[in-house]
Amino acid sequence: MSEAKKYPAPVTNPETAAFWDATKEGRFMIKRCTACGEAHYFPRAICPFCYSDKTVWEESSGEGTIYTYSLMRKSPTGPYAIGYVTLKEGPSLQTNFVDCDLTTLKIGQKVKVVFKPTDGAPLPFFTPA
Repeated sequence: MSEAKKYPAPVTNPETAAFWDATKEGRFMIKRCTACGEAHYFPRAICPFCYSDKTVWEESSGEGTIYTYSLMRKSPTGPYAIGYVTLKEGPSLQTNFVDCDLTTLKIGQKVKVVFKPTDGAPLPFFTPA
């Protein structure tokens, strides 16, 4: 039987602590600027669109679509796929795709967030919905 993949624990700081605390509860958080209304990921205090510090935490649905991806067939740890997902709420983020047949991934495919355990907070990845 193969051993479960071990993921490194994320490095946290006071600005991202609420994000990592939410992952422990199975919630995927983004930030929304109350000045311009734009949602952004990775959560940070300053809006990357208008540079306002008027941002609030918002729970994401964790649903999105594959914008683009690359399948890495040759790797010391085995094949893997990375790519960009556009969340239902608007932001796009880079991620790995897990728990699926990597050869069936398609641009435009619906995906959802899944959390993988670490020695710290769980890490968010995406899998087909």
